[in-house]
This record gives sequence, C-alpha cells and structure tokens, in this order.
Amino acid sequence: MPDEIAELLRGHRELLLGMRKGWAPVRRRRYDPTLGIVASAAAGLAALLAVAAGFGFFLEERYTSFVVVMTVAALLVVGVLLRPRTDAEVARRRAQELDVYENALRYEGRFVLGEDLDEGARALLARARAAVEAVMESRVNAEGLLDDVRNAVMLPEQEWEIARLLAKLSALRREHEDVVAEGLTPEVAAVAEPLGEALASSEQAVLARVEALERYAGHVAEAERAFRARHQIERFGAKLPRYEELLAESGADSSAVPELGRLTEDADRLEETLRDSVTSAHEAFRHLNG
Repeated sequence: MPDEIAELLRGHRELLLGMRKGWAPVRRRRYDPTLGIVASAAAGLAALLAVAAGFGFFLEERYTSFVVVMTVAALLVVGVLLRPRTDAEVARRRAQELDVYENALRYEGRFVLGEDLDEGARALLARARAAVEAVMESRVNAEGLLDDVRNAVMLPEQEWEIARLLAKLSALRREHEDVVAEGLTPEVAAVAEPLGEALASSEQAVLARVEALERYAGHVAEAERAFRARHQIERFGAKLPRYEELLAESGADSSAVPELGRLTEDADRLEETLRDSVTSAHEAFRHLNG
C-alpha cells in the first residue's frame, strides 16, 4: 500500500481493532455552516423585533402582552445560544475516522496488527524486524557497500511475508487450540494430531526465514565493525605525522608508542576483513533472496 496510507493506518490502531469487532463510522449528512448562520441570524432578528414590540406593550401598559412577548424573545435568545454547533475538531475527527475505515477496507489483507499475532508469532516478528532494521540502519548499507537498492525493496518484502504468514499461523493455531481445549474423541484426535504437526512445520519454515534474515544481519554487523574500525584507523593515520613530530620535539623515546607503526598494517588487515565481510553479506543476501 502507499506509504501515506500505511502511516494513516499505523496512527489509528484502536480504530482498526474496533473494526475487527464490527465497528463502523456513522455516516452523517455533510453539515452546511451557512444554514446555521442564517438560522441564528433569523432567530436573533426575531428576538430583537419581539423586544421592540414588548417595549411598545410596556409603554401602553399592556403588561400581560409585554410579559408574553419578552418571554418569547428570551426563549429565542436562549435557543440561539444553546443551539448545537458543529465543532471543527469533531468534524475533522469524523472525516479521519471515515478515511481510516475506507482505506482499511480497501487494503484488507495487506496489513497485520500486533493483536493478530500470538505470543510466539510476535517474538518471531520482533526478531525479523530487528534484523531488517540492523541492516537498513548500518553505515555499510548507507555507503553503498551492500546492495542498498535491493535491500530497500527485498527486506521490507521479507518482513511483510513473515508477518503475513505469522498472522495466518496465529489464527489457525488459536482455532486449533480452542477445539482441542473442548476435549477430543479418539477419532477427532487422530485428525487433530497431523493438523497440529502441520502448524508446527509451518512455524519452523517461518523460523527458517527469520534465521536467514538474522544471518544476513550478522554478516552486515561484521562488515559494519570492520568499516568503523577502518575509518578510525584512517583518522589516526592522518594524524600520525603530528604524533611523530611531538615525540621528536619532546625528546621522548619513540618506542614509548610502539603501536603507531602498526597503523598501516592494521588498516590493510581491516580492509581485507571488510571486503571479506561484504562478500559474505552478499552471499547471505543471495541465499535470502533464493
């Protein structure tokens, strides 16, 4: 689904949960604020005319008529003040609820809520999500050392497929457990056992997908470590002449900092480690893609 729709649905989880229980927004006729303004103006004008007439009755000492007319005027004023007004925020919320409802129906089956998953499924999805985030947020991915374009497409697809399968697995597992909890006859138990095995087999297949993601993230983490270390060595190497200059000027024994001379060797080793780690990550990605 489009990113903006996904963000809309993510921000209204309670409404989506309500829809699972049968909630639907009440469709009201669109309110025209002009009608309210006209009605208020008419009532106000009528109240003013009633007050003017009332003063006329008062001057003519027609007190009964005066009381009746002034009471009508007061009721008109109170009616204007107490007339229900359509609150802009309420109207906006109703429109947004309708937007969420319509898009949830339109994209039904293309999103999963946390409540759709049982405890075991949520744990597996959390592992998959952590692996995807680790790869996508790595420097080696941002620097293009990995196939960042394919990562941006393939990894969210893998995460979604895992979430979709786990939602189906959770639903079937709940239904299976509900039936089993009622107590099974021997005949039904003979059928329920292979069904339970099918559920376990499906969970193992999803687990394999998650572990493949985690292996890929592990190779990326190793490349990330080598990349960061190489960058730090390069920063130290750029400052090496200043260290040597300080040692010479201070008359200190150059052997006091023996590690300085190993910077170039360390950088070479880290470069090789980084290349090996990136190669391993690419191999893991191809396996994941397969």
